[in-house]
Amino acid sequence: MDTFHKSMEKKCIVVIGGAGFIGAALCKELVPQEHRIISVDNYFTGSTERHISGVEYRYGHSRDIAQIVPESPDLVFHFGEYSRVEKSFEDPIQVIWDLNIAGTFSVLEFCRKKKCKLVYAGSSTKFADDGEGKNQSPYAWSKSANSELVCNYGKWFDLDFAITYFYNVYGEGEISTGPYATVIGIFKQLYERGLPLTVVSPGTQARCFTHISDIVNGLMLVAEKGKGDGYDIGNPQAFSMIQVAKMFSEDIMMLPERKGNRQSAHIDPSKIRGLGWEPRIALTNHIEQFKKSIVPSSGIEKRVLVLSTSFFPDEGPAERALLEVIHEMKDIQFDIITTQTTKESTTNVLPNANIYRVGRGDMFDKYRLMLAGVKKAQELSKQHSYIFTWAIMASYAAIAASYFRRNSSTPLLISLADHKIDQVRPWLRFVLRHIFKKADQISVSSIQQEQEVGRLSSQLCGITNNASGDAFANQVRFLYNMKLKS
Repeated sequence: MDTFHKSMEKKCIVVIGGAGFIGAALCKELVPQEHRIISVDNYFTGSTERHISGVEYRYGHSRDIAQIVPESPDLVFHFGEYSRVEKSFEDPIQVIWDLNIAGTFSVLEFCRKKKCKLVYAGSSTKFADDGEGKNQSPYAWSKSANSELVCNYGKWFDLDFAITYFYNVYGEGEISTGPYATVIGIFKQLYERGLPLTVVSPGTQARCFTHISDIVNGLMLVAEKGKGDGYDIGNPQAFSMIQVAKMFSEDIMMLPERKGNRQSAHIDPSKIRGLGWEPRIALTNHIEQFKKSIVPSSGIEKRVLVLSTSFFPDEGPAERALLEVIHEMKDIQFDIITTQTTKESTTNVLPNANIYRVGRGDMFDKYRLMLAGVKKAQELSKQHSYIFTWAIMASYAAIAASYFRRNSSTPLLISLADHKIDQVRPWLRFVLRHIFKKADQISVSSIQQEQEVGRLSSQLCGITNNASGDAFANQVRFLYNMKLKS
């Protein structure tokens, strides 16, 4: 904003989460003003690809800000917290304490001692469903508690602060894959690949959407003139998720309802408007421009190739969860490669599932699967174009899938399900490391699994929990984990 440029002297500004979606966009705006910009990021969701020339990047957790930033800044922007509702149910300890409360407490102490202004990014989830939103997920509760703590620091210690709230930010730099992807980012990737858009039931849940440039403009104004709580930086026009999906395509697939998924949207932009802010970019126009700029892919079938060491009628929790996913996703065809198990095994379970069994119906079939499974996968891939390959558990089927991936461009998802990889023998850890390196996505169902995958190889940390890979596969992964835990 011009007023920010002219009225503010050159300052030392810290951006916590400066390598993230919003933090990077803000840094890009601040750099030309010749402020000294220091980014602090633990790269949990941040990326070095977002680095901006002219910014000092420092790696670390927000709880260690006093050690990471010995300088005395004039202004701190705090975006460095866990930022997804649904994922917070899987990692409550990390969300509630480690990334959110412990980190923000340290930031507040830092700002109090350094006597610098804090611009804190609160969460609009707390306003949803007539105020009940703050209790609907670990993420929403921890963010709401932190907002109260920031306000109390203002009362107790005369801390100069302003709290902002964002509403479904989209635009350049948004995340389109993995569990931290934005809704619009996911829809864009699915549309571009010619895949059905996945909408969580009931689809009537309302959301407000704000372009990243409007968010940055609001933040600049708040940094310059904002005081206290209540800066809703958001376009007040609300859309249902079905409406948004239909802006892209009529090819929509409904997913089961999820915990913590608020139904209403509410924005009170009066306080930010009092600083002179107005939204300038409409979601409808943005999507229209996006659709004009790309040509959707064609030729990819609505088909998933699955490798599972065992399947119906030989079922455990992992196999039952797979069966439920197939039942839920009726518009997707599943080709399942598995063992014979018994000579009397049935061939089909559901209309949208083809089962290809290898072996002789004895205990050695799981070993035969490692070779015969690859051969069958190669045969099927010549007949069909798959959205992705899916290996259930890090087992013999996953070995087959990893060898198939070597000569295939089809992304590979490995779901660890209830696999206790911390209990495998030492020599098997070498095999698991080999399997995981071939995966495009690794889906864990517990913090323990995530830690074990990280111990196997440091380079795997970036793909644990599907931090990369295909957006459609990520939606399937989430549905599968829901079924596994139900």
